This record gives sequence, C-alpha cells and structure tokens, in this order.
Amino acid sequence: MSVTVAPHGLWESPISGDSFTARSVTLSQVRIDGPDTYWVEGHPLQGGRGTLLRRRATGETGEVLPLIDGSRLPDVGTRVHEYGGKAYAVHHGVIVFSDQTDGRVYAFDTADPRRVVRPLTTLSKVRYGDFWIADVRELVYAVAEDHSAPGEPVNKIVAIPLDGSAARDDSAIITVFEGTDFAQAPTVSPDGTKIAWITWNHPGMPWDNASLHVGDLGPDGALGEQTLVDGGNGHSVSEPRWTEECELVHGSNASGFWNLYRTEGFPVRGTNRTGWSEKLRTRPLHPAEATFTNPASWQLGPHSFDVLDSEHIITSWARDAVSHLGTIKLANGELEEWNVGWQPIGNVASNAGRVVMLASNEMSMPSIVEVKNGTVQVLRGSGEFVPEGAGVSFPEPVSWPTSDGATAHGFYYPPTSTSHTGPDGELAPLIVNVHGGPTATAVPGYDLRIQYWTSRGFGYLDVNYRGSMGYGTGYRKALEGKWGVYDVDDCVNGAQHLVDAGLVDPRRIAIRGGSAGGFTVLSAITRSSVFTAASSCFGVTDLKRLVRTTHKFESHYIGQLIGTQDIDDPVLDERSPINHIEDINVPLLLIQGSEDPIVPAEQATAMYEALKEAGAPVALEVFQGEGHGFRLATNIRRRYEAELSFYRQVWRIGAASSQADGRGEEETFTVKVENLH
Repeated sequence: MSVTVAPHGLWESPISGDSFTARSVTLSQVRIDGPDTYWVEGHPLQGGRGTLLRRRATGETGEVLPLIDGSRLPDVGTRVHEYGGKAYAVHHGVIVFSDQTDGRVYAFDTADPRRVVRPLTTLSKVRYGDFWIADVRELVYAVAEDHSAPGEPVNKIVAIPLDGSAARDDSAIITVFEGTDFAQAPTVSPDGTKIAWITWNHPGMPWDNASLHVGDLGPDGALGEQTLVDGGNGHSVSEPRWTEECELVHGSNASGFWNLYRTEGFPVRGTNRTGWSEKLRTRPLHPAEATFTNPASWQLGPHSFDVLDSEHIITSWARDAVSHLGTIKLANGELEEWNVGWQPIGNVASNAGRVVMLASNEMSMPSIVEVKNGTVQVLRGSGEFVPEGAGVSFPEPVSWPTSDGATAHGFYYPPTSTSHTGPDGELAPLIVNVHGGPTATAVPGYDLRIQYWTSRGFGYLDVNYRGSMGYGTGYRKALEGKWGVYDVDDCVNGAQHLVDAGLVDPRRIAIRGGSAGGFTVLSAITRSSVFTAASSCFGVTDLKRLVRTTHKFESHYIGQLIGTQDIDDPVLDERSPINHIEDINVPLLLIQGSEDPIVPAEQATAMYEALKEAGAPVALEVFQGEGHGFRLATNIRRRYEAELSFYRQVWRIGAASSQADGRGEEETFTVKVENLH
C-alpha cells in the first residue's frame, strides 16, 4: 500500500463525525438479571434517546420496552442532579424506569403477555432515579428530586408502590429519608430487612464528605432504627453493596485513596435484631494506592464492583488512570487480577459467576464484554468501525514537572495513519485536551473522538491535571482554591514538555475542553502564550454569573474550587475569563447548546460579543435544542467539523493547496471566524 505525503492536519481519514454518531451508540448502565444482560444505548440519530436493550442467554438481543400508551417510544433517562445516571432497575424480569420525555416512573413485567407499560407516578415536577426494586414489599426505592416549590429542589429517598397506586395519588409514595441536602444510592439487603443509603450536605460535593447510613425497614417499607456506618469527618463514601451474607461493602477515601471496605455484624432475618448498630465492624478489604470505586458521582448509580459469589467481590480498579479487573476475597482481602485483554471503563456486574462489564482496549471501541469460565465474549459493540483500517494511535503515558514542584500526568497520542505521513522535517500540530469535572479522569483506550484527530495528522495530549481523580485524594484536592491556576499550569507545562521533546510544532498548539475543561481553556489563553488556538465547548466564562444561575448540585462547587463562598470576593472577577478580554490574543472557537441548564448559553454569547467588539479572532456555534452535552447526531458531527475547519483556518493548513479555503474533504461547511486576518 502506497503512503501519501501530506501536511499534518490534511491527511485523509476514514473516521468522520458519522463514525461516532450515525454509525455508533453510547453504552451505559450495564446490569444483570439472572441469565439476561441489560443496558442502555444512546442513539444520536434518535436525538440521543435512551433505549433499554436485553441480551438473553441464547444470544437474542433487542429492545425490551414496548411503546408507552401504545404511541411513543420510551426514552430511558433521568435529570436528577441534571447529569442523570441510573434510570432503571430490573429484578426477576420486572423493569422500573424513568422516562425522560415526561419524567414519570414506569414499570414493565417482561413476562406479561399483554406487554403493557404501567405508570407508577403522576405527571409532576419530581424527578426520579437510582432505583432499587424490593419485591418482598412490592416497592421500588428511589431518589426523588422535587422541583415543585420555589428555590432549590428537595432531595430525598422514597418508596414507590409497584401496584401503580401512586400513579393516581402522590400520597401513596412513602418518604423513607429526608433532611439532608442530598441523598442517593438506596440499596436493600438480600433479606429485605435493611436499607443503606448515602447523604451529604452543602457546601461539599459527594466525594468530599458523604456519609453512609443503614436503617431497619419496617413492614410498610418505612425506615426504623438507623445508624451512621462510615463517612463524614473529612472523608467520603460511595457505592454501598450488600453481599449474599448481608454484609455491606462500600468505597471510602479515608486512607487517601478510594478503597473498598467491609462492614460486618448486621443481624439477618430471624436473629436477634436489638442493638445491632453497636455491633458493626468496618475494615478495609484491600488497602492499596489505587482507586477501586467511582467516587465522582456526577451521575447516579456508579457500579465499579459487584458480588461474584459468597466468597469474592469482582471489582475494577485503576492505578495511574489505567484500569484493571479482578477479585477480592472477602475473608482476607486477597486480590487476584484477571488478565482478560479488556479494561473496565464503566459498569461491572455479576451473577452466578458470570461477569459483564463495559470495557475497552487499545484496539476496540467501547463494548459490553462477558467473562465466564475463563472465556471472554463481546456481547455488544458501540459501533461498526474497524480501527485497523485507519491506523491506531496508541496512548503513551507521560508525566511532566509543573508549578510548585508538582508532577502532572496524561496520555499522548501521536499522529498515526496507514495511508498518510507528514513531509520530512514538519512537526505535527498538537491538540491539548482538558477533561471536565474537573474531577473526571482521562483514561487510555481506543476512542474514535481522539482517533478523529490523530488520523488526520494531529498529535493529541489528554491531560490529567491536578484535580483529576485516580491519583489519590491529595492530587484531587490540590486544585481546591487554585482552579484556573494549577489546571492551566499543568496544561501549559504538558504542551511545553512535548515541544521540548521535539514531538510537536510550537507554532501550532491548540487547547480544547468542555464544561469545566472549557473554563480551563479560556483561563489558559488569558494567562499563557503557549497556545495559538483554542476551542471551548459550553465552558464557563463568568464565575459570578454561573454562581447565580447554576443548579443545586453544583451551587457551592465554584466556591470550593475558587477558594471562597463569598460571591462578592474579588477573586471571582479576577478568575473570570470574560474580564480579561484584552489578554486574549489567539483565535477562539466557542461551541454552545442553546438549552444548557448547567452553563447557560449567555456565558458563551457574552464572551463572543466582547471578543468580536475588541477585534479579536473569534467564532461562535450555538446548537439549538442542545443541553450540556450534545444528543443529536447532526450536531455532534458539526461540532467536530467546525473545530477541524477552525484549526485549518487559523493555522493556514493547506493554504497553498487546492484546499485553500480551509475545508477538508469531509467538511460540509466552513466555520466563520470573525476578525481573522
């Protein structure tokens, strides 16, 4: 096969926006119910509709839910905390789910020959999620987020009757727990006598100071005697999960890393139940400098581990952002790694020795993978693209010195193609990617959204700046009070590290990011001259405005990251990129959804107008009907096409060729950059 010599950034690529939209789906919420496997697929061609699928033991796979009211397709999803997450539960063939179209909770019995979806709640301003079916009382426990009254919504744990009585009368819903700013993760013990749940209060986030509670369940499903099991006092907890022996396993960061802990001493059905709260014993299962749970609970229902059998937990864990799979023995904490060729990237679920997980590797798109009796089988892939045809850019772990004597981390993906190479002596342009959160984590693996750039001749640095999860509590907390400073330093020094290594072109370095990552992008171009282009997707431009308009879940988060809860503190003005227009000297692309409830569109439009008025090179693309994270295939594709067009224009890639207008072979339009000379 012949190789074409072409400028970096102009390589022809088989990876288009359609590769991860029209020809792919988003996989999430993997669960097991007996021999069946369930998951949710997000379909960009259907507006991002959440579809619940089931794979039987026979291999038969298909959408499991019928039409609601015989007229419309279900959209399995929830807007609790705005970010959603666990929107369904399944138990013995009974499915309970939240429909994102109307916000109601529905039930469907897969064994019902009538195939009727039954409503369980009324049409209201209450959002539900994080479901747990307790069929012993014919109840489903859930998080309820009530938006009916003025001010902040009220969060609580409720029990919804499975008989449908609450579909006519809200008073049939039992309030199990209330009184804290947040409550989530209701989890009922196998014998039905106990429920565990997690709470936290402002100004903290769930990874800061959350507490784990356990209480007795009465005959009516209401809460009886309860106790605090773990958490609070400066550390947090996550993912309560009961074992077959009615012991409790959960995550905790008490040691500085998110490890698993086991709590013993709960009475089981038929034994003496008095004084049980005083007999509990909690100990670490396997102390290690590794992350065994997903503490960044932006979404409901993380599922990083599960009960494998009476003696073992099956778990994922990460060291330096690289994931592993294996078992922990409950008796002595012995860890055994399973080398299955796949790394967990989401849910890990188990039943009867069968393990199913959302996973990836360096040569495969995210997939649902089953491990059983030492055999690995892919049950469902997220797309049809075959990586080998484009050439695979493999992630290279990199670390570099940064400000205040610290070390930052990330993964570098070099430009790679089977059909193209750059001219002799030409260094590749570099894209520095800033993840959101800022508590998220950049992980290695095959990601078409990264390969989209590397297959066109761009280098790509995925940065785990200070504040990222996966490197211990100290690394995450280092960003508190320093947002817009340390994250910027780490990105600037990461780019410079690759320049000093002779890997990339110092004249063509872009920084891109979304949400909190967009704020870092905007802060970086006000504080550094390293970057020569920037792209911000629904990024924060005005901290004061965000504090006044953002939703409950994050209403105090800005204060934590900036270092003050006082909205009048001048540091909010000083750190807001909108107030430093005169310091921005590089072309900027702003991408925004018109209906974003987290970072409202006015953040981007105000920044655009100010830069345009100042004569700075700037472009704005507002996508109508999109929120915080795009759902429509056409919009996702256009976002990437806009960004590619932008880089080609501002760096004059191919300016002397037949593509002098800055358009590539796959582009449908050229983004308009104001004041670009």
